[in-house]
Amino acid sequence: MRFKSKVPFKKKDNLFAQRKKFCRFCVEKAKAIDYKDVKRLETFIRDRGKMVSSRFTGNCARHQRMLAEAIKKARFISLLPYTKA
Repeated sequence: MRFKSKVPFKKKDNLFAQRKKFCRFCVEKAKAIDYKDVKRLETFIRDRGKMVSSRFTGNCARHQRMLAEAIKKARFISLLPYTKA
């Protein structure tokens, strides 16, 4: 004999539900990312100097590659630091 639960099953709380991320550069229709725009590039670098991945920023693959290249160029000519410690 089976007993039916009087309490219905709870749905799992969707802990990972977030709003849809979008690529800022696609919205602005940016053709290129300028390595001399240090203020914009700093928003994509963590406090220790590590680049933020596209999972967190929401950038598309194309713009994430362009962003990484711009950050590397800016670091090479000392506009951005390699590490912040």
